[in-house]
Amino acid sequence: MKIAFFFILALLAMPRWTMQTSGVSARLRGVSAVSERVAWASGSGSTVLRTVDGGLTWQKLTVTGETLDFRDIDAIDAQTAYVLGAGSGPASRIYKTTDAGKTWTMQFKGEDQKVFLDAMSFWDATHGIVYGDSVDGQLYIMTTSDGGRVWSRVPAANLPPALEDEGAFAASGTNIALFGKSHAWIGTGGAARSRVLRTSDAGRSWQVADTPFNAGSSAGIFSITFRDAKHGVIAGGDYRKEQEAINNLAVTSDGGVTWTLVKGLSGYRSVVAYVPGRKALIALGPSGGDYSTDDGRTWTTITGPGFDTFSFVPRKSTGWGAGANGTIGKLEFR
Repeated sequence: MKIAFFFILALLAMPRWTMQTSGVSARLRGVSAVSERVAWASGSGSTVLRTVDGGLTWQKLTVTGETLDFRDIDAIDAQTAYVLGAGSGPASRIYKTTDAGKTWTMQFKGEDQKVFLDAMSFWDATHGIVYGDSVDGQLYIMTTSDGGRVWSRVPAANLPPALEDEGAFAASGTNIALFGKSHAWIGTGGAARSRVLRTSDAGRSWQVADTPFNAGSSAGIFSITFRDAKHGVIAGGDYRKEQEAINNLAVTSDGGVTWTLVKGLSGYRSVVAYVPGRKALIALGPSGGDYSTDDGRTWTTITGPGFDTFSFVPRKSTGWGAGANGTIGKLEFR
């Protein structure tokens, strides 16, 4: 009887996907869940989508007449969202809407051809942070404290020196993790070592830690998540070797000062996320997904398709995954 009971509990705990119809064929790299009914998604071909009925229908929104690759989207509520374009120079953009996507204001455009934005995140409606590839040997981080009206670059004197070619993989919009009102962590990539940057003063000053990840032009940290100021997880791998899981998962319990490798993922993963308020996690990539219920120590394969990115609804165990060919799925983690 006990075996049957625990088997039933295990089945109930398994994440379950419900596939939805996005109406587009773009590769979706950004998704942001506001509630169990409202979510936003973004991707190639200037694609931005929004649902207000739990994903039963998705509306395509027009941001600009130019063709951009919107690799990240961060929604504040049903009316307000920021979308980030990734690309060299002027292709790196930040747009904001406050009227549910009817109109958009361009807040940032890369004037330097070396600028390449990768991801953004927001502590609240007015305080946010953006990370991009390093420029001329200096890490590239911007912050805002006024809802994006002004994006200010963090001075080089307040940052560690960049490694050669250090930046990030703009694969899921989850290179930045936030906690509270002032903590942030950034997973870097593209260089000879994979590192984690951290701040406890809302981005004014930064420290850095090496990680034991495999690193290189196609391998390293792709995603980072924290459940509190101490406990975090990084995931990634080599996007050119989707079935391999070598040195691509690590955990910290000291706020990102040190990182310990953990085995258990079944392939390259572009996004990792904590279930809000729990020690459970999911890690997803184009080839599939895995989940953990013990703070990332052990992992089990999720039945279902692969995705590029994911976002949980705040304070809920449901969320949306998005990926290639307009794929969107709603996940319930009981």
